[in-house]
Amino acid sequence: MLDQAAIGELHAERERIVADLLRPAESRPASAARGIHHTALISSDVRRTVEFYQGVLGFPLTDMFENRDYAGSTHFFFDVGNGNAIAFFDLPGLDLRPYAEVFGGLHHCAISMTPLNWAAAKERLDAAGVHYEHVSGTSLYFRDPDGARLELISDPLGEMYGTKVV
Repeated sequence: MLDQAAIGELHAERERIVADLLRPAESRPASAARGIHHTALISSDVRRTVEFYQGVLGFPLTDMFENRDYAGSTHFFFDVGNGNAIAFFDLPGLDLRPYAEVFGGLHHCAISMTPLNWAAAKERLDAAGVHYEHVSGTSLYFRDPDGARLELISDPLGEMYGTKVV
């Protein structure tokens, strides 16, 4: 745990970064990106992953083919709305360790849903016995079958807990 002095320094550095680098919305340039094409995660069991993401979370499986980088591996995609996808690779034959949060790795993937779809997904998580943390009334944090942390958030895209983030 950090002591109060260290926390104070972190707050001060964050404020310096904001002052130096965060432009007001009206003076920000347009992004060079069109959006996230897909985020790719690792699956230890293709069927289980499809059953979870399509069946429990409600994200339709949209394509599945052999991974071009690893013979025998499957690359598969789910529609998470607005032209965005979450994808997976299985890597059979490799001795992969269980999921771990590491520097440069995934902390969590937040997926926006309408409040109605969010509530339905929450019911399916309950029915499937998936443990989650319900935070701030609009976020559910949980782990997928391979341990990756996900957030289902019912706030509109570009907002988080009433604050515009985009």
